[in-house]
Amino acid sequence: MQKPNIKVTILQFPGTNCEYDTQHAFEELGATTEIIWHKSESLPKDTNLLVIAGGFSYGDYLRSGAIAKFAPVMKAVTHYASEGGKVLGICNGFQVLTEAGLLPGALKRNESLHFISKHHHLRVVNNDNVFLEKLANDSVIHIPIAHHDGNYFIDQKGLKELKNNNQILLKYTDKNGEIQNPNGSVESIAGVCNKEKNIFGLMPHPERAMETLLGSNDGVKMLQGFMEA
Repeated sequence: MQKPNIKVTILQFPGTNCEYDTQHAFEELGATTEIIWHKSESLPKDTNLLVIAGGFSYGDYLRSGAIAKFAPVMKAVTHYASEGGKVLGICNGFQVLTEAGLLPGALKRNESLHFISKHHHLRVVNNDNVFLEKLANDSVIHIPIAHHDGNYFIDQKGLKELKNNNQILLKYTDKNGEIQNPNGSVESIAGVCNKEKNIFGLMPHPERAMETLLGSNDGVKMLQGFMEA
């Protein structure tokens, strides 16, 4: 289950609140972790996976993730990703990646205009990537969501490209895998990746689903793929 010498670097912005949950999750899987402050202009050279954790970077002023994209560390993130480095954005991290142009689409206000915080079912749409390779296509998992701006939007041209390239990773569903959309996302999309499949973003929180005592351990298999990549 565990693989040594995997280094996970986790970004921290003012307002980030999931970096320590993320650190705990990956350390439970055997990784070495390091949390990097947003003013850093470089990443550790031994980074195997870069995670942009959830929370409310810069208080979500202007738009979620819109200020974070200008942080000094984001130049290093863009360079790391362009070199094929693996990047995972969770919740606010997903928002940062779309604002920075590293993932397609955008995250806007939930259709209900309310903050949503609960466990929700997800269906695996494409597992031909390191993030979800431990899960079967069409399998249903139970993962917490906690967001105010999780309504994923992309135009029809972009949506067609996502489908053609197997970039849609996860969809919001009920326990039977039937669509159940909590926030108004286009086609109930909960997570996507880039064409090269080294940058991943999702609104749900796998780092909060590591133990059955806390309601679900379905996050374990989601993160394990990175440990063996």
